[in-house]
Amino acid sequence: QVQLVESGGGLVQGGGTLRLSCAASGRTVSSYAMGWFRQAPGKEREFVAAISRSGGSTYYTDSVRGRFTISRDAAKNTLYLQMSSLEPEDTAVYYCAARGAGYGLASRRGLEYDYWGQGTQVTVSS
Repeated sequence: QVQLVESGGGLVQGGGTLRLSCAASGRTVSSYAMGWFRQAPGKEREFVAAISRSGGSTYYTDSVRGRFTISRDAAKNTLYLQMSSLEPEDTAVYYCAARGAGYGLASRRGLEYDYWGQGTQVTVSS
């Protein structure tokens, strides 16, 4: 089992950058396919980005492709989401998640993730 704790959220002006971190404990981030999701007020949770267990494949939702980068550091046992050119529409609570240890492929579906962090708020002002 793995425990996930996000950090790095905050208030930023439009066009700015933030880097979210997701610290894992219990097992290494290299043991899991992992992803980032977000939920804005009054909206459903949506997929943002994911990385396969091997780290060889990454996936992004269309609205963030080219602006966000998902990565991980096995030595620090941390998953990252580097966000640039932020827009007010990116305002949401961001969650990191991990699939079960038996799954190597990443997924865009939140239901296919077994472990979740508590979330970190990102607010982008116009």
